[in-house]
Amino acid sequence: MTAPNRSETLFARALQSIPGGVNSPVRAFRAVGGTPFFTVSASGAELTTVDDRTLIDYVGTWGPAIHGHNHPVLREAIADALVRGTSFGTPHPAEIDIAETIIARVPAIEKVRLCNSGTEATMSCVRLARGCTGRDKIVKFAGCYHGHVDSLLVKAGSGALTLGNPDSAGIPAAVARETIVLPFNDEVAVRDAFAAHGDTIAGVILEPYPANVGLIPAQPGFLASLREICNTYGSLLIFDEVMTGFRIAPGGVQEREGVTPDLTALGKIIGGGLPVGAFGGRTDLMDKLSPLGPVYQAGTLSGNPLAVAAGLASLTLLHEEHPYESLDRKGRLLADAARSAAGEKGLPLQVPQCGSMFSLFFAESPVLNYDDATASATDHFKKLFHYALDQGVYLPPSPFETAFISTAHTNTQLERTAEVLSNGIRKL
Repeated sequence: MTAPNRSETLFARALQSIPGGVNSPVRAFRAVGGTPFFTVSASGAELTTVDDRTLIDYVGTWGPAIHGHNHPVLREAIADALVRGTSFGTPHPAEIDIAETIIARVPAIEKVRLCNSGTEATMSCVRLARGCTGRDKIVKFAGCYHGHVDSLLVKAGSGALTLGNPDSAGIPAAVARETIVLPFNDEVAVRDAFAAHGDTIAGVILEPYPANVGLIPAQPGFLASLREICNTYGSLLIFDEVMTGFRIAPGGVQEREGVTPDLTALGKIIGGGLPVGAFGGRTDLMDKLSPLGPVYQAGTLSGNPLAVAAGLASLTLLHEEHPYESLDRKGRLLADAARSAAGEKGLPLQVPQCGSMFSLFFAESPVLNYDDATASATDHFKKLFHYALDQGVYLPPSPFETAFISTAHTNTQLERTAEVLSNGIRKL
């Protein structure tokens, strides 16, 4: 019998003290099988495991690491902030700096408030939409994951979908009834829902490019139709750009698509790898927040100086380097390699790719929504995942997650990854 490696030993130990052995469900490898590895350090586009393996990383801490891991500029910014203290519980100047930076780049945001996670950001957007409209119902789309908010954890993506449980126990039926779940990319379904419930709908929330059920680009005109419908019925349009904000473009999907929501949720990149969230929108809406208005929202660590320092450094680097064309080329290289290998094999494969984001669906037709994603051949993905991991390439450990490329991925690493993906697909 082979002795367990250090990751296996650590996971067995973790199972005794942490539910499922992990602090976020998808990390458990349940969707792909096997034991998760444990990381001791990360640098650039690579992770180093406790078993002394070096892996080319396409998870990027689930999105924040657009500059790669442990970037020296971000590290220096955190170190400088650390000298001054870890938390103040008072306003501090850098909060204004990052607010002004976000406002300057995200079309929809005139005022912004910091919080501690993407979940807090989306939760606050929903509360604000209800408070501003005096209505209760929220429209969301199947497969869009907006954090573990009670009213939004219905037909969710990400870990909930990965574990085969897109709903959650512990959510009262009365809360779930206030959420209308529709298929993504289906304008007719949206119009029908508004025709039936329009005067009770506070807002529509969506990932404008869903990335928690794999990557699903919006069909031409779909986002614009949501803007028009919300205008007609007096509902608020909420873009959850926690993943896509500052990654797809400086102003996110809303800049790329030319569709301006009323409220926007942000996270991940704006914290440079530290815990952070933010939400913002028009001044008249944001001024409904306490202490100016009746909608309460607060957080002890909101605007944490370390997270703000890292976020400012991350956003400044993006502004200076403007790497979006380069990231898109990197994404196309990997997507084209996977498609070519699948074509040689005669294997149906969809590789949606937008800039530095891509995913792999083993399906005959383009994936347009949750049902299409869940109908894909997930066993093929599982085999490819483990083949790639054995070859030193770490893909997201679920067929329903999105891969991320960073500015730190070198041509050598990308070419190696393209080779691994191609060989793995040919072996299916």
